Amino acid sequence: MTTAPIDLFTSALHVHPDGDVRAAERQMTGSGSGAWQIATFHVETDTEVHADHWEMHPEAEEAVCCLTGGARLYFRPTTPGGAEDMVRLRAGTAAIVPRGRWHRLELDAPSDLMSITLRDGTRLEKRTDTH
Repeated sequence: MTTAPIDLFTSALHVHPDGDVRAAERQMTGSGSGAWQIATFHVETDTEVHADHWEMHPEAEEAVCCLTGGARLYFRPTTPGGAEDMVRLRAGTAAIVPRGRWHRLELDAPSDLMSITLRDGTRLEKRTDTH
């Protein structure tokens, strides 16, 4: 086996249930393979983190990691008319998004972010309460 560097800003790592780890194209939704995706992104604008959409992963929790820069992780209210919960991520910090919890990101600065989750069943929903 030949080992070569993998550019984490252009590829994702897929960790399969059988223990295999493969470089692959990033996926926004799952392939049904049961693989966990580790994806790293350099982002400069809210558009690049789909701040105008809620995202939800029904099959697993998600680790959202801020490697450089800063971001705010918002959780959709669980009751009508409720307020969004927010976690501020600084460089070197992470937050765990509970399975099935709708969430979104906004940037404080250009950032390098990493997400780790099982993408199977992932859903995006346009945010209707934009400010």
